[in-house]
Parts: sequence; structure tokens; C-alpha cells
Amino acid sequence: DVTEIEEKEAQAKEEEQIIKEQELSNLLHEKRYLKALGLAISLDRPHTVLMVVKAILKESEGRKHLEENIVRLRKDQKEAVLGFLVTWNTNSRNCHEAQAIIESLLKHEAPDSLLQYSGIKAAVESLLPYT
Repeated sequence: DVTEIEEKEAQAKEEEQIIKEQELSNLLHEKRYLKALGLAISLDRPHTVLMVVKAILKESEGRKHLEENIVRLRKDQKEAVLGFLVTWNTNSRNCHEAQAIIESLLKHEAPDSLLQYSGIKAAVESLLPYT
């Protein structure tokens, strides 16, 4: 009978999730946006990533700070954000944040580098009608 083991594993995962949620909340409160972005991306939470982006943009010189944080993300994190922003761009409430990230990526990534992103073709095809 492995029911007890499975229950303990599920409980451990749930506790880990709660700890990460609290850590994310603390990072946002402390305005440590790069770590908050990384954690939200690793949790696969597009809405939370969007909230972090909105918080950055509310700061003075928000666009500059957003650009600095996006540039410092790893390639896999940038790919994840690209996937998220395709959806954000279709909603008029979130399109400005999506466009700010697209601008940062286009400014700081070489075209050859962008072509190496997984899902870039589908992302561009989805972004074009709304951009």
C-alpha cells in the first residue's frame, strides 16, 4: 500500500508551494523584482509574472527597470515570458506590458539569438495581428 507515501509527497509539495508563494510575496514587498520574476516563471504562473511586470512599470523609470530585469533573465526564462506575453498581448488591459517586454527583447537580443528561442515562430505569428 503506497497511499500513505503518496499523501506525504503531496503534502510536501503543497508545503513547498506555500513557502514559494510566501517568498514571492516577500520579494515583491522588498522590490526585488528579478528574483520575483524568476520565481514566478519557475512556478509557471503567467498572471503572477504579469503582476510583477506591472509592479516594475509603476516604479519611477519603470520601463528602464523592466528592461534591466528582462535582459538579466536566462534564455529559458525569456522563452517562458515570451509564451506568456503572447496571451497578454491579446487583452487590451495587458497589451502595454506585453509590448514593453517585446521592446526590451527586440532591443537587446540579436535576431539570430531570438530565432533560437523555442516557439518563436508561433509567438511572432500570434503577436503580429495584435501588435
